Formats: sequence, structure tokens, C-alpha cells
Amino acid sequence: MPTFDDPVLDADEVREALRGLAHATRRIEDPTAVYAVLGAISSALASLTQALHQLGGFHDAPVTSTARVAGDPHAGRAASYRVSWELHRAAEMVHQVAEVVDRAHEVEATIAYDVHDSPVAPAPAPVPAPRPVRDDGLSL
Repeated sequence: MPTFDDPVLDADEVREALRGLAHATRRIEDPTAVYAVLGAISSALASLTQALHQLGGFHDAPVTSTARVAGDPHAGRAASYRVSWELHRAAEMVHQVAEVVDRAHEVEATIAYDVHDSPVAPAPAPVPAPRPVRDDGLSL
């Protein structure tokens, strides 16, 4: 259960929840669940983007001027800037991933599964497209 005020405990809970999701999605029994799972992942990625920007913002703030590396306040401030840069960069990357998941979620909404007749059967193997025949008069 999220605390909404203890970032360490909430981050640990997120880690465990994602571990559980990775385990649970190894086998999908009900294909109609994919839409809901993608929706939840999309929402989680938006929250992760926000959290990463907020952590980066912490390192942008004047409070980090007290940070020190090996006792050197200048090195501490430089390290804070590097952390901030990487966190904001990671947030933008997660945002891009979220956009891709959103598109997959939209397309998933167009798929109808017939789950009433039989258990979920594996999808047939894709048939490779025929290669175009190029006849330029040479052969080996």
C-alpha cells in the first residue's frame, strides 16, 4: 500500500510490484487482460516520469548547495548537477517509452478476442513474405 509520503518505502513497493508484474506476465491466461495491463503500465510510466523529474528538481534546488564530495562543496554541487542532468534525461526517455506503450494500448483496444469457445491457443507462426524475384539476367 503506498504511503504517499515515504519515497523510500514507496520506491521499494514499486520495485516489488514490477517484479510481480514481470512474473505474472510470463503467461497470459486471459488475453483481454492485456488492455488493462497496458493501461496500468501507461499510468505507471507517467508517474515514473514525474518522480524522476522531481528527483532531478531536488538536485536543481539551492538545498543541494550543502552537498559535498570528499569535503569539497564545489565538487558536491558539480555532482548534484550531474545527478540532476541524468535524472531529467531518464525522465524524458521514460516519457518516450510511455508514448510507445500508449500507442500499443490504443491498438490493443481494437483487437477482439474470442475467449468463449476454447482455451487460449497459441498464435500461428507468421508466414514469411515472399521475396521479390529480381531478374537482371545474372545468376550463380
